[in-house]
This record gives sequence, structure tokens and C-alpha cells, in this order.
Amino acid sequence: MPQKKHKPEEIVAKLRQVDVLLSQGRPVAEAVRTIGVTPFTHYRWRKEFGGLKSDQVKRLKDLEKENERLRKAVSDLTLEKLILKEAPSGNF
Repeated sequence: MPQKKHKPEEIVAKLRQVDVLLSQGRPVAEAVRTIGVTPFTHYRWRKEFGGLKSDQVKRLKDLEKENERLRKAVSDLTLEKLILKEAPSGNF
């Protein structure tokens, strides 16, 4: 079965839907089945996105993306610095 990539906003909406079903007295397994994911996926989503609103999730993902870009830039600059340090000594 192909995996579906859920958007963060969809995940938050599905988690809220599960919360509503649980408050109505349905068991967790049945509530999770209603949104069409496995219990493992539900608990993973709840751990990552639990208690966040849609706009907060979008901001979190944007910050993670920016952090990844900045880490790559720092690693590239560090590598260039090491290359330039070794070049004058003739170790290339």
C-alpha cells in the first residue's frame, strides 16, 4: 500500500478529530481507524504535533527547513576554511 504524505495542517486536523471522538467515549483504536492511519502513526503525530495549532505547525516546519539550510551553509564554509588552511602548506 503506497504511503500518503500528510501535510502538517491535515495532521493537526486529524488529531483534533481523534480528540473529539475520544471525548465522545470511543476507544482509541476505533478513533484512529476513523481517520485512516495506524495507531503507531497516531502516537507519533501526537508526540510531534500534539497541542499545536495549524499556524504553529507551519512555522515549526519553516524553522526546521531554515535550520537545515543554515547547517549546510556552515558545514560548507567550514570545509572551505580547512581547504584554505591546508593549501599554503602544500598538503593537497
